[in-house]
Amino acid sequence: MSKSLIIAEKPSVAQDIVRALTPAAGKFDKHADHFENERYVVTSAVGHLVEIKAPEAYDVKRGKWSFAHLPVVPPHFDLAPIDKSKSRLNAVVKLVRRKDVGELINACDAGREGELIFRLIVQFAEGGKALHKPVRRLWLQSMTPQAIRDGFDALRSDAQMHGLADAARSRSEADWLVGINGTRAMTAFNSRDGGFFLTTVGRVQTPTLSIVVEREEKIRKHVPRDYWEVKASFLAKAGTYEGKWFDPKFKKNEDDPELRADRLWSARDAQAIADAVRGGSGTVREESKPSTQSSPLLYDLTTLQREANGRFGFSAKTTLSLAQALYEKHKALTYPRTDSRALPEDYLGVAKKTMAVLAEGDLPGPSRELARHAKQALKADYVKPSKRVFDNAKVSDHFAIIPTLQTPTHLSEAEAKLYDLVVKRFIAVFFPPAEYLLTTRVTTVGAHAFQTNGRVLVNPGWLAVYGKEAQDEDANLAPVQPGESVRNVEVAVLALKTRPPPRYTEATLLSAMEGAGKLIEDDELRAAMHDKGLGTPATRAAIIEGLILEKYMLREGRELVPTAKAFQLMTLLRGLDVEDLTKPELTGDWEYRLLEMEHGRLARSAFMRDVAAMAERIVRKAKEYDRDTIPGDYATLATPCPNCGGVVKENYRRFACEACEFSITKIPGGRSFEIAEAEAFLRDKRIGPLEGFRSKAGWPFSAELRLVHDDEIGNWKLEFDFGEDERRAQQDGEPVDFSGQASLGACPKCKGHIYEHGTSYVCEHAVGPKQTCDFKSGKIILQQPVAHEQMHKLLTVGRTDLLENFVSNRTRRKFKAYLRYDPREGKVVFEFEPRRERGGKPPAKGADATPPGSAPAAAAKAAARVAQSGESAAQGAAKKVTSKRAAATKAPAKEAAAKKAPAKKTARRRGA
Repeated sequence: MSKSLIIAEKPSVAQDIVRALTPAAGKFDKHADHFENERYVVTSAVGHLVEIKAPEAYDVKRGKWSFAHLPVVPPHFDLAPIDKSKSRLNAVVKLVRRKDVGELINACDAGREGELIFRLIVQFAEGGKALHKPVRRLWLQSMTPQAIRDGFDALRSDAQMHGLADAARSRSEADWLVGINGTRAMTAFNSRDGGFFLTTVGRVQTPTLSIVVEREEKIRKHVPRDYWEVKASFLAKAGTYEGKWFDPKFKKNEDDPELRADRLWSARDAQAIADAVRGGSGTVREESKPSTQSSPLLYDLTTLQREANGRFGFSAKTTLSLAQALYEKHKALTYPRTDSRALPEDYLGVAKKTMAVLAEGDLPGPSRELARHAKQALKADYVKPSKRVFDNAKVSDHFAIIPTLQTPTHLSEAEAKLYDLVVKRFIAVFFPPAEYLLTTRVTTVGAHAFQTNGRVLVNPGWLAVYGKEAQDEDANLAPVQPGESVRNVEVAVLALKTRPPPRYTEATLLSAMEGAGKLIEDDELRAAMHDKGLGTPATRAAIIEGLILEKYMLREGRELVPTAKAFQLMTLLRGLDVEDLTKPELTGDWEYRLLEMEHGRLARSAFMRDVAAMAERIVRKAKEYDRDTIPGDYATLATPCPNCGGVVKENYRRFACEACEFSITKIPGGRSFEIAEAEAFLRDKRIGPLEGFRSKAGWPFSAELRLVHDDEIGNWKLEFDFGEDERRAQQDGEPVDFSGQASLGACPKCKGHIYEHGTSYVCEHAVGPKQTCDFKSGKIILQQPVAHEQMHKLLTVGRTDLLENFVSNRTRRKFKAYLRYDPREGKVVFEFEPRRERGGKPPAKGADATPPGSAPAAAAKAAARVAQSGESAAQGAAKKVTSKRAAATKAPAKEAAAKKAPAKKTARRRGA
């Protein structure tokens, strides 16, 4: 008997389908990768199992990226398995090819991406030969058993899905064409003077970066303006209250948003108002009206990431990872990668069951106190149909993130915090609105008006779930009787300055990405991006992390700061007249046309022709640019020219003196100078060691830079300094004289003496002509100086004090660690403070001592890239040795693997 193969997108959905079909189709037997009965075979992907790639003839390796190989517009795309999912792909493909499988049912998520996942799997399984197996589509917005059964009763035909399939494939291929050609063209342009300056661009990442750069440009260009406010205290019979002067006739000026009703732009005017009202009597006019505030909607992923960043400082990536663990490992949350904030209309019963579980369950950590609110919601029958919560029209591929019927145990502290956010929101959304009494009071003294606002919380409603039972602090507004006269008892003039707009945090950048469609002027394109924005909830965290990884942005605390490389890219794209890559209009245009394709009003071939033409135009603009430099808004350095004392100015490629021939490149070794770094370099003639340089083959390395005088050219020039003097001493140079130094301690390897030498602490037997030891540790590790006394402590006591200023190369976040010598590895390594479990218990043997999502874990991972001081790796890259030698900056496989130890964790290492 022929069977139908059902392919879901996730294992949890496959299980839901099996449970829903069992009553009608019979019991399923569970196998390793699928379920099966007489009628159906049910399996699943785990997201994308296959990705598109160019045919081998078009796959140019990065070391050979040049205009000679561009543009890359392959006639077709091949498919490649995603490495981490190969075993799953093989299992699904085997089922697709089974001879007793006569029909395929696409049960992947109801949307463009779900359609693409299924189509690529089937295409890969066909291997160039059509299987001739009919396809039908299961389209679900709700995962209740009845909704699944109803979906199977109304399966869609393959012909109905062709438009969506074409749009899904076109979007994927278009992103590839623009990303590959744009990245290779900009990299080739920036590498014209030698080296390899990787310059990535993309349809989503570049407009996202542009948002951050434009905000930073406003911050830098902002000129503070002085303004004044006048505040006064008034005495009534019932007590005193405060008011702020304002202009009742004020109207907003779109051309000058810094103008406000309560701002005065003259100290004289402010003082005159203060003098006029001081000690005077005034009349009071006030208006009180009731107001309500409903609970915020349920969480989608972006909203959850925003709030977790704002409340706990979690990065978007960390929040996604925690939510994914709560979904996959603990089964405590529904699918997190969603852009919906509503539930399906048939989920009322599920919501009531969930509320009952929360009311009776033993919730973890901070959520334990919420059980009483869940009980109240059930008792008062708060869980009832409401379009704010249950609305099919607002459910896309997935519904909002809510707790499941399974209460979790053994959560980490970070997981418990995130779970608590979701549980609170789920309970609160069913509670009544909070009720306030809002009072606006205007006190008039002579010709001058002062405003006072008061807000009294009458009924907390949903705010009770968040612990807000009492009235606000600003609610204690002394009452004034009708007709009562009040007297001024104090008046103050405050001198203030306007501030620039704040830098983006991950929370505010996620909001900007989500709402990027609002920046588009064209009505049709803006409508096409409605509720879409830049990226998807599932990809936005990766976009932000990618921009940080490529050194376009840095994290400074919670702020995201664009680097010199980011400004250089924006200058380049504007100068080459390919600025459309920086704007969300590109996404809006694509979304509009892909929607047309979904509805059969646009041919896939026409869309792809236009995208290929765009890719070719980007390459042509970069290839044919014939001027010396790109126009832009460049800096003038404060540090004078080291050669003649003249003024040094920035251009696209160099810092050059206006009065003589002195100049240095802005991007030595493929790494952009920050302005502050350039200033320090010209002043001190030396800087570093710095991270992020790349060899011509593209390998990363670290090095110091020196500014040296070249007598032959009669000017100064930039050189990489890999510690050649130290290297020669360590190999076969002159014996090193340490007689002027006191030993810092005994070598842990050979018991010789340890001394300071160059940029390292070394064993006396590890330098000079006769080397019998190789102990060496850097004096600066991940930007943390290691003082003499700390090295002495490491050698004598066994480890340093807890050092607090290590900076992760990847995340740019500071972290704390000890340094100690590991005799098994023969190196100095990081050791982190042990993490304590809830209840104060130390971690179990073998437990990871690093807090989840914390900087040390990421820093340790980055630290594994370079052994000891990292100099040999840098020398290897700079000397153009073989790729194997240049790759020494990468961690050996043994080091790259996470190592777990009892309580005290030996971290993955860097030149400690």
